[in-house]
Amino acid sequence: MNEVGRVEWEDGAVTIEPSWQLGLALVLLVGVALLASRVGRLRIGRETVVAAVRAVVQLALVSLIVVAAISHLALAALFVLGMFAIGVWTTTGRVGARRAWPYAATAMAAGVAPVLLIVFGTGTAPLTGAALVPIAGIVVGNMMTAHTLVGRTSFAMLRERIGEYEAALAIGLTRAQAIALVDPDSAREATIPTNDQTRTVGLVTLPGAFIGVLLGGGSPIQAGAAQVLVLVGILAGQAVTVTVAHRLIEAARLLPEDLRARLRP
Repeated sequence: MNEVGRVEWEDGAVTIEPSWQLGLALVLLVGVALLASRVGRLRIGRETVVAAVRAVVQLALVSLIVVAAISHLALAALFVLGMFAIGVWTTTGRVGARRAWPYAATAMAAGVAPVLLIVFGTGTAPLTGAALVPIAGIVVGNMMTAHTLVGRTSFAMLRERIGEYEAALAIGLTRAQAIALVDPDSAREATIPTNDQTRTVGLVTLPGAFIGVLLGGGSPIQAGAAQVLVLVGILAGQAVTVTVAHRLIEAARLLPEDLRARLRP
């Protein structure tokens, strides 16, 4: 085993061990974010520190749970359900629609379910705890992000163009038609980051699944196969999630309280 700092190579695998070097790197990275926040007047200094501290604590605790979860399929499934529930709670808070959580869960589940069914149903990945936890975790996290993006974009647009919505109702359009007219593009906009990442993978970015397989000792071809599976799965899932979310918005089911009161039929 060769050691450089606390990054260790053994049988082609790479591990990064908890060490003072890791602690120093994390402190410096948070410092960079704080400096950028101050210079750019981003006002995210406190948020950045809280997020970094939470990440350290949560990953330390989750690492202990994952050891048990990946060894038993039932525990892995429960762990994934827990991640899903936290994702729903997080995204409804971000879009300001906490009371509409059943509809947010519906939109996210609509994207997660077909991806996991195809990945594991086709035998592309074995249905084991060790495979379910990382794959489902990536998919659930990206469905949460897509839901947050479509919600924040759509709700901002509806608030800004409330006059146009009322004018659309005045000429005889239904509420769903008026919302669709005022906000035609938020669902599409929410898919752009993942589309860009997929189109430039290997050229501009080397995302997590690729790096993870390489660090685990896999070949570049295996890493590429894992990454393309994840990226295309996310593309498909997010397309479903944002579509369902926007349909629920048009139906006035998935709305924050202020818009629920203003977007009357």
